Amino acid sequence: MRADHDILVIGGGAAGLRAAIAIAEVDPALRVAVVSKVYPMRSHTVSAEGGAAGAVASDDSLDEHAYDTVSGGDWLCDQDAVEAFVKEAPRELLQLEHWGCPWSRQRDGHIAVRAFGGMKRKRTWFAADKTGFHMLHTLFQTSLKFSDIARYDEWFVTRLLVDAGRVQGVVALELATGRIAPITARAVILAGGGCGRVFPFTTNANINTGDGMALAWRAGVPLKDMEFVQYHPTGLPFTGILITEAARAEGGWLLNKDGERYLQDYDLGTPTPEPVLRSMELGPRDRLSQAFVHEDEKGRTIDTPYGPVVHLDLRHLGETVIDTKLPFVRELCLKYENIDPVRELVPVRPVVHYMMGGVHTDIDGATPLAGLYAAGEVACVSINGANRLGSNSLPECLVFGARAGRAAAQYAAGAPDPGPSVAAQARDEDRRLGSDLRDRADGREPIAGLRTGMQQAMEDSAGIFRTEDSLVKGAETLRELQERSASMAVHDHSRAFNTQVVAALELSNMLDVAEAIVAAALRREESRGAHQRLDFPARDDERYLGHSLVHRDEAGAHEVEYVPVTLTRWPPGERVYGR
Repeated sequence: MRADHDILVIGGGAAGLRAAIAIAEVDPALRVAVVSKVYPMRSHTVSAEGGAAGAVASDDSLDEHAYDTVSGGDWLCDQDAVEAFVKEAPRELLQLEHWGCPWSRQRDGHIAVRAFGGMKRKRTWFAADKTGFHMLHTLFQTSLKFSDIARYDEWFVTRLLVDAGRVQGVVALELATGRIAPITARAVILAGGGCGRVFPFTTNANINTGDGMALAWRAGVPLKDMEFVQYHPTGLPFTGILITEAARAEGGWLLNKDGERYLQDYDLGTPTPEPVLRSMELGPRDRLSQAFVHEDEKGRTIDTPYGPVVHLDLRHLGETVIDTKLPFVRELCLKYENIDPVRELVPVRPVVHYMMGGVHTDIDGATPLAGLYAAGEVACVSINGANRLGSNSLPECLVFGARAGRAAAQYAAGAPDPGPSVAAQARDEDRRLGSDLRDRADGREPIAGLRTGMQQAMEDSAGIFRTEDSLVKGAETLRELQERSASMAVHDHSRAFNTQVVAALELSNMLDVAEAIVAAALRREESRGAHQRLDFPARDDERYLGHSLVHRDEAGAHEVEYVPVTLTRWPPGERVYGR
């Protein structure tokens, strides 16, 4: 049977669109299609605010960017991937400039760069504080130039078609009609984003439910470094909406209930007191989030109906700076908190933001399953290690989206068409989604209740601080929720835009991902970056300088093994953040 397309890209955000463009540039004869759960311009990339890191300033260098990334990731980054990343990031950002991305500029016309957490130099390119919005617009508009790129907008991929040891396409649900159809291909690139929605309080959009991770997991591909979940220190209470790190990069302060810049009381890895007072708000995200918890334990946070908060103070920056460099921050505060940061303090608290872990890939996005690639937050290359530095994620999508696209193009050009057996798999999936889910009449477990239980279990067991007891309890709760999810109640039996069916599928994906997170966190008996074990507070390079790979055995149990971290030039050392 002839494939419907040569390559399918699952996800229409920055990584997916960059991959599709790379494929079209490498070989215009290849038939490429982008399958997206939402219209591409609604992908989560659009919400990124602060900027994209790339060494371009006269006082910066590729080596410094690489070292900051490696040390910021607590030496769990693969250094060959980091070196490739920092080398290619400025090229990708310049390419976006040529495609029309309106980067902010200095008065002399040069690209403007700002400071970001954990970076010792100013190297973060930005477009005011709507960087992701402008990047995604640029990529989407550029993709329209290539007539070879087909699109399946608002299609939900539910299964990878795998036979003869290689991926041969997907099965997807067309949301507008309820139609379930196989879409065959010689190669597939996963670019569906993260899974922040497994937690109750997150900056992530409702669409970020770990779909790509779950697809790979069920196809037998291991998930890597899933225990490393990044909390961002400044989310708005109740909504979880992000207040970008750029607010602190421009000089914002974090204040406790006594009006003190409390970060001076904590070890952020800065060697001397004076730089602490200048730049402590730009410490790494993991340590700032941990400091918040300690402030709360000391009774120095502010109680609100939505939990404890501290204050972000931007008032001293002045209206001109805020309106020029942080207009979206002001807009968010006014719309969602009825607070004007020009004149008032902004309540903030840590919020789940990013997954350092994801689908196990090599430096070109290839997974252990032939023909399957991954890029962006769904993947783990790994350049982020145990803690991602702010502003590395957007160029990561560009660099590794392009790399995955080129590698998939090379593979697909010589791969055979799908075999006839995938048709039987597609029929099985049609039955599962139809009679076994949408049309079932005996479901009794409410989806919302199961989802809330999962999110609370994750917050209680695998939050900013973890213990063996909390993780064991979380694993037991998730196992129970998995069993109950087999009886999810779907009362809406219609076909067009059946959001209840979508919610059920998303919950199934999140439960799989949540179990992988807890399994990996329970196995790693040390503290490193965003993974903090109160019962094992020290970093242990002798036993755990390695990437965790979570597999599921035939009985459904989780197995965790470790593979070495690639070290090229920088041996493990202390994390230091002087300026």
